[in-house]
Amino acid sequence: MIKSTSAAVARRRAPRSFADRVTSPPPGTKDMLRLFLSGGLRTPAGAGDRIPVLRRGLPTIEPGAAGITWVGHAGFVLRIGGACVLTDPVWSTRIPGVSRRLTPAGLDWSQLPRVDAVVISHNHYDHLDAPTLRRLSRDTPMLVPAGLRGWFVRRGFRTVVELDWWESADVAGLRFEFVPAHHWSRRRLFDTCRSLWGGWVIEQPSGHRLYHAGDSGYGHWFTEIGRRHPDLDVAMLPIGAYSPQWLSQHSHLNPEEAVQAFDDLGARRMATMHWGTFALSSEPVCEPIERVRTAWDATGRARDDLWDLAVGESRVLQSEPGRETA
Repeated sequence: MIKSTSAAVARRRAPRSFADRVTSPPPGTKDMLRLFLSGGLRTPAGAGDRIPVLRRGLPTIEPGAAGITWVGHAGFVLRIGGACVLTDPVWSTRIPGVSRRLTPAGLDWSQLPRVDAVVISHNHYDHLDAPTLRRLSRDTPMLVPAGLRGWFVRRGFRTVVELDWWESADVAGLRFEFVPAHHWSRRRLFDTCRSLWGGWVIEQPSGHRLYHAGDSGYGHWFTEIGRRHPDLDVAMLPIGAYSPQWLSQHSHLNPEEAVQAFDDLGARRMATMHWGTFALSSEPVCEPIERVRTAWDATGRARDDLWDLAVGESRVLQSEPGRETA
């Protein structure tokens, strides 16, 4: 059963454009041409060999515990409150416009338990992957940004919950709230900002609270999310695809900004993502994780609270808040 905080969610008519929500104008045709001519997406030979991979399947979790497993890029398998949730799932080896995947998916598809819900942050190909979604039952609940419901309905999904910023819905015993991000959307040449973008706060009643940022640049929304959700157990934050800065600074966090965003959120732990999977930018492939560790250490925070996961690695939050095992 699905319950929404807004009775209008199921029958909303999304505005033609969400361009008024953009923090800074998205890259245009000239920007992308400049990027391609500069060779900004070239992947060094053997780059994937240096990215840590730890494919050990899903760990057993006890009742009341929560587990997160990094599949790669922005994709996690979240097991919380007895439910299994996928975030921005991409199991494909290729997505349009970039080189082949650098590392394998952190979990074989056959190892997944029943999927109780899928959350999508926005419609870019590295977050909304049609071949992966085709593997799912069409009864799987899909939680999506405003303006994206039609995309899923046309592909046969029967339970699609479309949310605006700060709206929430109850699915599979969990509360899902769609929260703002400093980003933008585009799937085709002429549909820029026709659908919304954002992150997700996923809460188990009287239990754990997780935040998945989707894609975002740095800005004021992190402080506001932290104010509204002051007890986040884990913040999953992007750390890659930031170079060149002239192109990405308003839509992708660099590692130092990710640590600052974590501080703004006031969360207990930070899990890294959005690096080591696709060559979307020009920084060396392992630079994001190296820089985020340096930035984290400079804050004096406990190193155990930085979940700098390998592809396929899992962490578990025990039923008592604030205690976890690897």
